[in-house]
Amino acid sequence: MVIVLVLVALAVLAVVAGLHWYVWRRLVRDTTAAPGRARRVGTAVFVAGPVLMVAALVAERSGAPFWLQRTLAWPGFLWMALALYLLVAVVAGEAVRPLLRRLTRRRAARPAPVPVAVPAGTVPAPEPPEPPEPRPDAGPEPGPESGPRDPSRRLFVSRVVGGAAATAAVATVGYGTYGVLRGPRVKRVMVPLAKLPRSAHGFRIAVVSDIHLSPVLGRGFAQRVVDTINATQPDLIAVVGDLVDGSVPDLGPAAAPLAQLSARHGTYFVTGNHEYFSGAEQWVEEVRRLGLRPLENARTELPGFDLAGVNDVQGESQGQGPDFGRALGDRDPARACVLLAHQPVQIHEAVRHGVDLQLSGHTHGGQLWPGSLLAAAANPTVAGLERYGDTQLYVSRGAGAWGPPTRVGAPSDITVVELASRQA
Repeated sequence: MVIVLVLVALAVLAVVAGLHWYVWRRLVRDTTAAPGRARRVGTAVFVAGPVLMVAALVAERSGAPFWLQRTLAWPGFLWMALALYLLVAVVAGEAVRPLLRRLTRRRAARPAPVPVAVPAGTVPAPEPPEPPEPRPDAGPEPGPESGPRDPSRRLFVSRVVGGAAATAAVATVGYGTYGVLRGPRVKRVMVPLAKLPRSAHGFRIAVVSDIHLSPVLGRGFAQRVVDTINATQPDLIAVVGDLVDGSVPDLGPAAAPLAQLSARHGTYFVTGNHEYFSGAEQWVEEVRRLGLRPLENARTELPGFDLAGVNDVQGESQGQGPDFGRALGDRDPARACVLLAHQPVQIHEAVRHGVDLQLSGHTHGGQLWPGSLLAAAANPTVAGLERYGDTQLYVSRGAGAWGPPTRVGAPSDITVVELASRQA
């Protein structure tokens, strides 16, 4: 098994190295006329970037000293996003490159202007010099269809395409990072439930997932999330997993603002897969200390409906997986039920147990386009509200970001779900 993992890791590194070489060739080698300072600097960037990216991933997963994680995280994870969009932009540039070559050929092949008759009494313009005699050893002159043999034209095309690709990638990553750091925006969704009594009509649940406190997103980010949630004045707050990427000793201070969360019926928490990478038992105790109520395969009765929560499927690797029977087995089926479950794939068990609404996260909406295509292949719903039989599933894109503090095509959100009674 270890040998297989090593071979897979080596294959992944080989692919990453090959893609970096391709982008380096287009952006650095092809845009510099000859080896020199510019090429050396560009090469250094394309060596340091992937090295820092791999180092940041290894430091996070291995539990390296927090100061080292923090030092590596910003440059390493930002390079991960930048490398992705440099690759996308360079590949897109391959379609533009032949058009520019053709345009430069046509400009170079334009005929000389036709002489104009000179009226009597004026001084004629001097005759153009005779073209030099071709050397006996010279090959045929390139014509308009013989290809761009002029190095200056090749360099011009490479610089135009490379410059546009680099500018587009940097702008995309810059704007996507700004979108994460400014904090999530609030979405509002109304969900009608057939069993919800009139007395619970308009009950508002603030759903927040995937905050991902980390060496990059720290206490200041947590405070922005808390302030945004409290400003909605919800009846209940649901934190549906992936709160952290790190241990309690490292990230406990960053999570401290969660103690300020305020809702009439309290704040509830279920684990996500990243809690099991970070010490789930310690974090369950920490959020309890902060005033959140963990629902570990458990249920509580609220006015008008039941609220249940199950552990994330990643907990199965530690003997702490989801137990739908324990959370839902003995409940009154005449009451409406809202389930907190981190991953959308848990919807199928929710349907079998007669849940009315499941609230999830996990997907980040894809986070970095075209990641949404991969997320759609792995999850029944990537974002938003969908129905599965008599059960509805709402998936939040999440408040934070894993890895690069960057989102493209998948803006972060906190969702206020308003329950509606059909009897109202």
